[in-house]
Amino acid sequence: MLARDMIQVLTARQKGLNSQKHQLFINMGYYIAPHFLDKLAVHITKNFLNLPGVRVPLILGIHGRKGEGKSFQCELVFEKMGIEATLISGGELESPDAGDPARLIRLRYRETAELIKVRGKMCVLMINDLDAGAGRFDEGTQYTVNTQLVNATLMNIADNPTDVQLPGSYDATPIRRVPIIVTGNDFSTLYAPLIRDGRMEKFYWEPNRDDKVGIVGGIFAPDRLSQREVEQLVDNFANQSIDFFSALRSRIYDEQIRNFIHQIGFEHISLRVANSSEGPPEFKKPDFSLSYLIESGNLMVAEQQRVERSHLVDEYNRLNRGRIFPATAPISQLSTNGVVKEEAPRTHLSLETQEQVRQILSQGYKIAIEHVDERRFRTGSWQSCGGTHIDAESDAISALESCLVEYSGEYLRLVGIDPKAKRRVVETIIQRPNN
Repeated sequence: MLARDMIQVLTARQKGLNSQKHQLFINMGYYIAPHFLDKLAVHITKNFLNLPGVRVPLILGIHGRKGEGKSFQCELVFEKMGIEATLISGGELESPDAGDPARLIRLRYRETAELIKVRGKMCVLMINDLDAGAGRFDEGTQYTVNTQLVNATLMNIADNPTDVQLPGSYDATPIRRVPIIVTGNDFSTLYAPLIRDGRMEKFYWEPNRDDKVGIVGGIFAPDRLSQREVEQLVDNFANQSIDFFSALRSRIYDEQIRNFIHQIGFEHISLRVANSSEGPPEFKKPDFSLSYLIESGNLMVAEQQRVERSHLVDEYNRLNRGRIFPATAPISQLSTNGVVKEEAPRTHLSLETQEQVRQILSQGYKIAIEHVDERRFRTGSWQSCGGTHIDAESDAISALESCLVEYSGEYLRLVGIDPKAKRRVVETIIQRPNN
């Protein structure tokens, strides 16, 4: 039945029914993007089929901007297709005991294979935020034994999906193949051999306007916003992610909850909400008019911009430059007897360099910093420093200042990277030896 549903979707697409491409798939009142449904349905079904001579990637990697509902769309697809998912969080991929996360992946994989056998239905293993648990974002990210083992384990499972053993035991009986779905924001931080074609199929999730209208319409479905009002709301906040609209709906209830707290009293609200025989409080439906939604949304946008402009950490660092406290001193600044070493004062960037940073970021590019000594400069053997793919001005300036101090006698250059085309667009030397 599941394969038949998938074939019907594919047949409709092949017949050129473009007018139905953005049809609403409603599940529990929520919208599923058609191309998201297609991608997951094809990948999962293909892993349960026997296709002679075809190498099917075991892992589907869904990546994209934060807050666009990757995990929630997966849950809706699983619900629609009647699929049971075994979940692993990126936070479970690190442990004080070496080998535990890798063993957890193998254990959950084998448990899911057993579920397929016992229940006679499709099941998948889903790992949320894989890049957060196994990725390496910059040179400051600690690369542990567990990180290596997690990458190696996923590669091994992708290559041998029916022969997955637990440490210390071996069972020659083949197990069922289990499709693996992983989500993340930036898969370029993962170990390159893991994400190569053949092991992982990549799917970049970027909802278009029709998808956003459908998803936001599902969020506000209980509030009976018209299609036109939903479209106006989405267009008014076109640069916001999906979770912005979910947070906006939650914010509309704040005024009623505030009045409820004042009515009960701050000193009694705990007993009334957490331990009361009166039952949960009831609230009348708030004002969900389009004008009020836009007004509340503008307040949320203003708060976002205030956070981006504040840069309080930079101000704090400037005030405390040269002062290192034992409780916060990095290990590299502690001598063997525990005495805190004095931190060298950081170098201030020139106004010209700061303006270059702003110009690069304002065009939607990301920043990388590279250094090289005089001998290797002749061969062009530049090395990365201060992280890669930096997209915040404060982070870029902080990284540049650190690199200027650490590599004061070397060449230093600023690199602008186009994240979509994955190519360099700017390379500017900002420091030369003895200058």
